[in-house]
Amino acid sequence: MLRIPWTTKKTNERVLNEANKRRSLVRTIRKRQATFLGHVMRRGKLEHLVTTGKFEGKRSRGRPREKIMDGLAT
Repeated sequence: MLRIPWTTKKTNERVLNEANKRRSLVRTIRKRQATFLGHVMRRGKLEHLVTTGKFEGKRSRGRPREKIMDGLAT
């Protein structure tokens, strides 16, 4: 597209600005995630607990797992 070598340090935003493109893909993905989350929240109790991360039991060791709600908030 713009023949930018992979070794150059350019952000995605800068490359998209040079190409005069918008980040419509990210917007589309976020919209679909929100739609999917709406379906899950209206489902049964188990799906709701898993997506919000509020289930009982011991936490596993290591890095905390990313929750679906955290991904939508950013």
